[in-house]
Amino acid sequence: MQKLALISVSDKRGLVEFATELVKTHGYALLSTGGTAKLLAEKGLPVTEVSQHTGFPEMMEGRVKTLHPKIHGGLLCRRDKAEHLAAAKEHGIALIDLVVVNLYPFEQTVAKKDVHFEEAIENIDIGGPSMLRSAAKNHEAVSVVCDPDDYTSVLAALAEPAQMPGLRRKLALKVFQRTASYDAAIARYLETQAETPDLDALSGYPKEFSLSLKKAQSLRYGENPHQKAALYGTFHEHFSQLQGKELSYNNILDITSATYLIGEFEKPTVAILKHTNPCGVASADTLEAAWEKAFATDRQAPFGGIIIVNRTLDVGLAKTIAEIFTEVIIAPRFTDEALAVFAKKKNLRLMIAKEGVGADSLLDVRSVVGGLLVQDRNKLLGNPADFKVVTKRQPTPEEWASMMFGWRVCKHVKSNAIVYCRGEQTLGVGAGQMARVDSSRIAVWKAGEAKLDLKGSVVVSEALFPFADGLIAAAEAGATAAIQPGGSVRDDEVIAAADARGITMVFTGIRHFKH
Repeated sequence: MQKLALISVSDKRGLVEFATELVKTHGYALLSTGGTAKLLAEKGLPVTEVSQHTGFPEMMEGRVKTLHPKIHGGLLCRRDKAEHLAAAKEHGIALIDLVVVNLYPFEQTVAKKDVHFEEAIENIDIGGPSMLRSAAKNHEAVSVVCDPDDYTSVLAALAEPAQMPGLRRKLALKVFQRTASYDAAIARYLETQAETPDLDALSGYPKEFSLSLKKAQSLRYGENPHQKAALYGTFHEHFSQLQGKELSYNNILDITSATYLIGEFEKPTVAILKHTNPCGVASADTLEAAWEKAFATDRQAPFGGIIIVNRTLDVGLAKTIAEIFTEVIIAPRFTDEALAVFAKKKNLRLMIAKEGVGADSLLDVRSVVGGLLVQDRNKLLGNPADFKVVTKRQPTPEEWASMMFGWRVCKHVKSNAIVYCRGEQTLGVGAGQMARVDSSRIAVWKAGEAKLDLKGSVVVSEALFPFADGLIAAAEAGATAAIQPGGSVRDDEVIAAADARGITMVFTGIRHFKH
């Protein structure tokens, strides 16, 4: 009995060559629909329209064409059960041995700007997922292909039949992964369109959270060489790599942190990061001036770090940066002369932020035991007009400016976080300590190492000072102003310590924990 292949695809890459091999080398007869059938016929391949096969016409603008017992019976019939085979024979159902189907481009459709709801709905594939699922369920007997990249493997297995059982199972798994991703994309889109979405009243999030992402890149390893890792999603739609080694797991984390940080600033700004923490940030009238200030904060930590800028990186700054070892440099653009300088460092990764710097993201998603934590990304800076001066002395205009600069930086430092700054330059950064006073001590020590005077500086804390000791340590280091969320049961003690030392202090009422 001649083998039967059902082919109906929207992505026609490599289809004609694949179908030609099925017919001429492996003796398949072809069933197809619409544009796929037309293409195959134009290329001289014998093909039968599904409507002719079923004896039932396509209708309702093509919505109903493959939803028929002669299709799904041919896919689902178990070849090892006599009653299945007898039913197929009684009802004139030909067995289908191979299914090649990929789906209407729903994800691409809803990604377009100003897509109409009706267009999105019409790009929800019904027959395609149904055929894929039927074939995948019966993969002991039916080969199912949902990705043109698998054509070569299928042809190889047809030539070596012993390979086919194992391949069928892999292809069936791929089908259910694809249909799950497809359904999740539809659900996410409909959630955004719902007038009264089914949200949890407390969190404002859906009662069910679906996350299905296509693998973008296999990584050599994770945070450490003994950990396997991969990248999923659309990271490469936001960045393009111009040169250098393949991105690592840690590089991708650092690039993400750097991009969110630099997005806080409008003036020419340079940020240097290590292990997702900023170790030097500065704004100035030019990138060159900003670099000098940012690098001055810490001349040791940037070794093997990440550098990001928010203006075109030119040859002058390129020559300066090239003097130190850097893992990744990110910019919205590089001049040709700058690229020529960096080209001498073959392993240096140069990244273009395609949509400028400060890429947006709606959600932070993190894995926990047994599930996921989901939250809005922390984009809130706060309105200075709503901040409260809680000390006797009011900040000077210069202190206000320094506090606002430091407040932007500090929200991107791991908790407990302390940042000292003056003007639009970081002077010392203390990150990730269990006691806030220790973060302050580290920041003071780093400033001393860099020979930066903290006299007249501003101290910034991303969360409240629980005790007066952190504020006192800042005052002893030379800080004259402090900005913090406030809200401690000992706020009065902290305020009194500030007043006793002539420090002006501002409460923002906004916390910026970063774990």
